[in-house]
Amino acid sequence: MKKNTSFTEGKILQPLILFAFPVLLALFLQAMYGAVDLLIVGKFASSADVSAVSTGSQIMSTLTNLISSFAMGTTILLGQQIGSGKREEGGHTVGTAILMFAIIAVVMSIIMVIFAPGISRMMNAPEEAFQKTVDYIRICGGGMLVIVAYNLIGCIFRGLGDSNTPLITVAIACVFNIAGDLLLCAVFHLGTAGAAIATVFAQAISVVASLLFISKKELPFVLKSKNIRIHKAYLCKMVGFGAPIALQDLLVSISFLIILAIVNAMGVIASAGVGVAEKVCAFIMLISSAFMQSMSAFVAQNYGAGHMHRAKKALHYGILVSFSVGVVMFVITFFHGNVLAGIFSSDKEVILAAADYLKAYAIDCLFTAIFFCYTGFYNGIGKTRFVMVQGIIGAFCVRVPVSYIMSIQARPSLFHIGLATPMSSVLQLILCVGFMLVLQKKGVLEDRN
Repeated sequence: MKKNTSFTEGKILQPLILFAFPVLLALFLQAMYGAVDLLIVGKFASSADVSAVSTGSQIMSTLTNLISSFAMGTTILLGQQIGSGKREEGGHTVGTAILMFAIIAVVMSIIMVIFAPGISRMMNAPEEAFQKTVDYIRICGGGMLVIVAYNLIGCIFRGLGDSNTPLITVAIACVFNIAGDLLLCAVFHLGTAGAAIATVFAQAISVVASLLFISKKELPFVLKSKNIRIHKAYLCKMVGFGAPIALQDLLVSISFLIILAIVNAMGVIASAGVGVAEKVCAFIMLISSAFMQSMSAFVAQNYGAGHMHRAKKALHYGILVSFSVGVVMFVITFFHGNVLAGIFSSDKEVILAAADYLKAYAIDCLFTAIFFCYTGFYNGIGKTRFVMVQGIIGAFCVRVPVSYIMSIQARPSLFHIGLATPMSSVLQLILCVGFMLVLQKKGVLEDRN
């Protein structure tokens, strides 16, 4: 079996791109994961099932993102330990993560199963889809142990410098999810329940496959059964790294929900247009997101090894490549947003509304391409609290208030409301560059060896 990738020596740009490409494909497959669920249910079930899956999957997606963000603490700490050659400490970190996330999964399962009706009411699930929404949340909630394991394993592999294995496991999950959806929804007509069962089953298969890969892989850390316990020192470090990232993602998600509520007040066409635009944005931002995750793993290993010159070069290379792609995305999205929106809707008014909103997101592609690389860099060196602060400032000091101000103008447009997002990104980029200057002045970014 191929050894894990070391980023602490040799070339920089090529390994970074080769690592980022599987991450990009995995993110793409994850974006397709929910879309396929909704597509198959919409084809073979009722509108109530579509509503239930849409609402239920939104809840599960939020929880999954939180878990994945929190697990970034494991990716960062493990990457730093691998970079510094601390095999024993790496085993303690993984053992602590396994037990910690198992406890989190059990607690979340109990909460989701018991409070599924209350959560459905909070999400304003339509009456005719209410019970189906409850069923979806309960089934997926009951499988939280599998869902949490699925995301944790991916984060551990990326911490090892291996982005190919998570890609393979995501692909396995997608294939079994599609097969399960077709079998349970098209053949057995289980609708919402079938989609939920297929999701949990597919990720269970993926976890089993991941464990098989691990058993055949030469690991750069020592993991023994006695290590699977809470090691307080490593727990504190993982929580210290992961909690700010998770909190930031949660609050940023809330800010976008607030913006959606603002747009909903403008009518059904505006609401549908933004909904379609958000689906498009999930894909056009994939490359920036892939570089952010890859930068974290690359920089964490070099930070652990004390090779900060390599970490800084990786940041510069990442910005160069990501921004180049961002320019392409800007041109496509700004001038051909109607074509992209037409993939998800056939309503001309909705397509025009989505295209208007997408013009603002096209501008954001340019800034996001840069500041996402900075975010990955700061995550890699463990400055996750700064990442949290700049994310919250951008969301609640710019994005939400600007969206509201634009919406109450005499003739509001989705383009003007959408401008709140690139304006937020500009502020966040300024904060990132400023923080880099502060760290350089303090000597934090100098080689330690």
